Amino acid sequence: MRRRIRALTAALLALPLALAVAPSAHAADPTTMTNGFYADPDSSAKRWVAANSGDGRAPAINTSIAHTPTARWFGPWSGAIGTATGAYAGAADRADKLPVLVAYNIYNRDYCGGHSAGGAASPSAYATWIAQFAGGIADRPAVVILEPDSLGDYGCMTPAQIAERQGMLTGALAQFNRQAPNTWVYLDAGNPAWAGPATMAQRLHEAGLRQAHGFSLNISNYFTTAENTAYGNAVNSELNARYGYTKPFVVDTSRNGNGSNGQWCNPSGRRIGTPTRLGGGAEMLLWIKVPGESDGNCGVGAGSSAGQFLPEVAYKMIYGY
Repeated sequence: MRRRIRALTAALLALPLALAVAPSAHAADPTTMTNGFYADPDSSAKRWVAANSGDGRAPAINTSIAHTPTARWFGPWSGAIGTATGAYAGAADRADKLPVLVAYNIYNRDYCGGHSAGGAASPSAYATWIAQFAGGIADRPAVVILEPDSLGDYGCMTPAQIAERQGMLTGALAQFNRQAPNTWVYLDAGNPAWAGPATMAQRLHEAGLRQAHGFSLNISNYFTTAENTAYGNAVNSELNARYGYTKPFVVDTSRNGNGSNGQWCNPSGRRIGTPTRLGGGAEMLLWIKVPGESDGNCGVGAGSSAGQFLPEVAYKMIYGY
């Protein structure tokens, strides 16, 4: 209750400034409403360690990966989505921790890449799903990464499909602003190799970035924090020059300790990066993709499916080989 009162007071005090600077920005800061980040108690790494305690790789995976606060991904596998996000945000709230959730169910998901293809059955089905996602979180503090790859995955799409996707993302942001006032939503902006800063700034703006708290970079990828910070700053320069505003950004550092070797799908020789924290060049450095989870049937994960936990890959990622 004390936290709720403190949050409400802060929100009321900040409201005039927030409205003056960015009408769609949330007044509350979820990082000040909680005591650190939430570690998913049911992550794929934790489940594997629990089921394989006698495995020689388990102690390292347990220490270096399983206990690091990492995002939970939500999609069609999550069941009743409002119930799922409500349970997760509620558990984090009871622990006084800040959860990171990933919404990954947009219609025509991974349309061009294909390894994670799927998503909602239609734009209207997605609108219903994401509204329930936001409603489940409600007024609990949270961070949401909105639809990884959705703005980078334009290469094979028609103008009509692009406009349709932009509409889905803009509608999603409106739902979070309406239903989840203590959630910071980051619209995903791909990675430094996907689109130039000017192109990505335009895509973000056209998808409703003004309504979001910020944008996210490097989700499930390997580029260094320095590379992402430079790219994020360049995107902000373009946003400022073209549209008159900038936004904070976060970087997925879960697998970027050795940087990128130019491959994105289960490349060898990668390493875990800086654990989840505030600051570090971006607004936050976050573990979004669980190290050891497969990117798909490719690279050192040949024969696996996207999201499957591969203990040998996780183990080697701890040591960088």
